[in-house]
Amino acid sequence: MSDPDVAVTASDVLAAQARLRPHLAATPVHHAERFGCWLKLENLQRTGSYKVRGALNALLAARERGDTRPVIAASAGNHAQGLAWAGYRLRMPVITVMPRNAPQTKIAGVAHWGATVRLHGETFDEARALASDLAQQHDYRLLSAFDDPDVIAGQGTVGLELGALAPDVVIVPIGGGGLASGIALALHSQGVRIVGAQVDGVDAMAQVLAGKQTLSEPRATLANGVRVKVPGEITRCVLRELLDDVVVVREAELRETLVRLALEEHVIAEGAGALALAAGRRVVGKRKCAVVSGGNIDAALLAQLLCDVRTRAPRRPRRRVRSSAEDAIGKTLTLPQPATTPTPASPSPEPVSSRSEACA
Repeated sequence: MSDPDVAVTASDVLAAQARLRPHLAATPVHHAERFGCWLKLENLQRTGSYKVRGALNALLAARERGDTRPVIAASAGNHAQGLAWAGYRLRMPVITVMPRNAPQTKIAGVAHWGATVRLHGETFDEARALASDLAQQHDYRLLSAFDDPDVIAGQGTVGLELGALAPDVVIVPIGGGGLASGIALALHSQGVRIVGAQVDGVDAMAQVLAGKQTLSEPRATLANGVRVKVPGEITRCVLRELLDDVVVVREAELRETLVRLALEEHVIAEGAGALALAAGRRVVGKRKCAVVSGGNIDAALLAQLLCDVRTRAPRRPRRRVRSSAEDAIGKTLTLPQPATTPTPASPSPEPVSSRSEACA
């Protein structure tokens, strides 16, 4: 990076990969043939989301620096779950602040790993304000879900794992921008195009990159994991330089993609997890890959979507039509078949009435 204000580099991503390798296995890729797109299945990651990468890298890096303070974070769910698991694994105290309307499956996942959970406000930004106040009062380390160098570097390990796939374009969901920034740092030097995906009315990063100063309140959306009003300062600097494009999809497109992903590819994704694939319909690439960022969706919500959303029938595969030139070549290569003359039928043998008569 050429911008001196940006405090994270590709070297940090490589260092994060070395830290995480003993703790986290690489997630698989899957070719979604009906979508014409590869999928990076971060829904199969520990705690069901890529967020555990950044959280664990941040705790490991802090331990290397000798920082033993308790960690507090605001999260819509996935960052809190990843941080809770990392704290459990490393035996470090963790406090999470989550919006009251966070999915119950995510709240239960945080509590399962022994982290302290506080529910506050109706949006991520309200939860973040309380987490910031508590950090100042008690000298906790406030760990941003996306605007922290260690977190960004950890998320960037997704991009390093995609290097073996050799994609020409990677589509990434964007909320605060941590995942997109990390992947851009990991893959930009290899000539891979990085395209961000956002939802209409929940597109703060797209507005910031377009130069808009006043940001509106994000709408309610199925992709609550990317429902952020103010994107990160570090992430916007990285993406301003390295992001190739942003695609904004409609809510209806997102819902249909999530249902198709479950029914046609048998991949369970949350709203934000299906966002990159929804945007991928508008992205051209010979070998494109969409990041399925998480799979922590409430069972009741998934059941409702499966009942309510009527997907379009998939198109039949295109059949290759021979050109007139190919037909002409085919005719010249067709050898004439020799004429055949009918052979006279041989007389049928006389019937044998019984075994005894034949032997006689």
